[in-house]
Amino acid sequence: MRMYLLARNPTDSVTEGFLPAAARLGLDVTVLTDQPDAHRRVYPQTRIVECDVRDFRSVITCISTLGRPDAVFSNSDHLQTQTALAADYFGLPGKDWRVALRTKDKAEMRRRLASAGADPVWSAEVAEDTDVAALDVPYPCVVKPREGVASEDVVRVEDPGELVARCAEIRGRRPGAALVVEEFLPGELYTLETLGDGRVRHVLGGFHTVLSPPPYFIEERLTFVAAHPEAVVAQVLAQLDALGVGFGACHTEFVVHEGRARIIEVNYRAIGDQCDLLLARLLEIPLFEHILRTHLGEPLPASLGERRDGVARLDYPCAQSAGTLTAAPAATELDADGVRLTYRPLRAIGERHEVYRTNRDFLGVVRATGTVQADVDRAVAGFLAGQRWEIQP
Repeated sequence: MRMYLLARNPTDSVTEGFLPAAARLGLDVTVLTDQPDAHRRVYPQTRIVECDVRDFRSVITCISTLGRPDAVFSNSDHLQTQTALAADYFGLPGKDWRVALRTKDKAEMRRRLASAGADPVWSAEVAEDTDVAALDVPYPCVVKPREGVASEDVVRVEDPGELVARCAEIRGRRPGAALVVEEFLPGELYTLETLGDGRVRHVLGGFHTVLSPPPYFIEERLTFVAAHPEAVVAQVLAQLDALGVGFGACHTEFVVHEGRARIIEVNYRAIGDQCDLLLARLLEIPLFEHILRTHLGEPLPASLGERRDGVARLDYPCAQSAGTLTAAPAATELDADGVRLTYRPLRAIGERHEVYRTNRDFLGVVRATGTVQADVDRAVAGFLAGQRWEIQP
């Protein structure tokens, strides 16, 4: 069976998750991408075809030229709508393109939730000519790109003067970008990971997320939550239903404050930054195969048979200053005292970077699994304490 996988830059989810899963399923995979050289360096044995994957018309033309597909799939935040449109064009299973668009577009997501009465949040879409100082904004608020990812250019704002300055800063980096200003939602930050086939929806658990200090929102640590309180899950699922989410993998970020769960954003794909790799190991299920099978039209089983006694944690050492990485630990695998720990570098020694205030500042990722949270926490803390990352200006 032939599958076309749409991608922009290479990711661990594709390299270590979806491509090996596709091979195990016996799929003939072609990667369509606007960055072909980067993908060829990572997996030279896979067929790579250059395509403007941001344009659904180019995607459809490219696939029609190469040969009829059995599945069209992407795990990219940027490409869900294009993938859904292409799958629909060829009469294949996939996400509803309208749902993919309204989850990607943060302003449209707020409008949809408000119109459904699911969770009204004060929100305004800001164009370049909008007088943001004149908006009746509830402070503190958050300003973000309408279609951004990875907390990039997402910042908390305390007053009108700062709002004007922050919008100007972001537009300096993103000329012409539409922005969203919305009320700051207090509470602890969590995620909910779901997998559905349009008929059955499985809740895989989620994570509790520790963020960097304000005004930025960099994810520094995630701790696995096997089961959120039922009332919280019900609230989040009701909001996902209002958006129409139900096919394939979905990674939802939300806060809980005084028992109320409110969505921050919906990423209509599997969780990234190696959390998906950890989930597959922790739950002991063929997660990536299940996701691909839904796009092949196969129904999900009533039970995934996932293991439920596991605990886990991920930590992301971050660059605190711009410069060249001159010292860092190598990839590591440790298995001791009931804890399995994996460290993977995310930045090569000798690379120079600015500080981005996003996950692009991650120097590496530590992921650990076990059955006792205190043991996992101790193992991660001990590993991090014994390593050093040096950055020279």
